[in-house]
Amino acid sequence: MSAAKDSADFPQSAPSSGGYEPAAGTPWPVEVRLFREKGELEIDFDDNNTFRYTAEYLRVESPSAEVQGHGPSQKKIIAGRRHVRIEAIEPVGNYAIRIRFDDKHDTGIFSWAYLHELGVKQPEKWEAYLAALLYRGLSRDA
Repeated sequence: MSAAKDSADFPQSAPSSGGYEPAAGTPWPVEVRLFREKGELEIDFDDNNTFRYTAEYLRVESPSAEVQGHGPSQKKIIAGRRHVRIEAIEPVGNYAIRIRFDDKHDTGIFSWAYLHELGVKQPEKWEAYLAALLYRGLSRDA
C-alpha cells in the first residue's frame, strides 16, 4: 500500500480453517483501501470486481437500525450527508467492517456480502436515494 492510502489489518483471503466460513460462491475481499482525503473506500473482491464507494453513499446505506429501521418499510432517508467523511474503518471478526464517519455515526456493521451488494447495485440504489430526497424536498447538503 502506498503512503496515500490508509490500511488496517483486514483478512486478505477467506480463512482456511476455523472462524467464519463464507458460503460457497460468496465474494471475499482481497484488498481494502481508504482514500480519506477523497472520502472514498475501495474494495477489490475475489470475483474480480472492484467497487469504489463514496462516504456519503455508505453513510446513507448504512446497515444500522438508525438507517434501515427494523424492516424494509422502516428505512429512513438520511439527508445532508454530501460532505461526510470516513474517520476510520475497523475489522469486525473476519466477516465485516465497522465504518466510523465524521458525523459520529458508527453503529453500522458492513458485512463483506453487504458491501459487495452495495457495489453491484450502486447505480440503482443511488438513483433511488436521489429520487427519495427530491420527493421529500430534502437535500444532500446540510
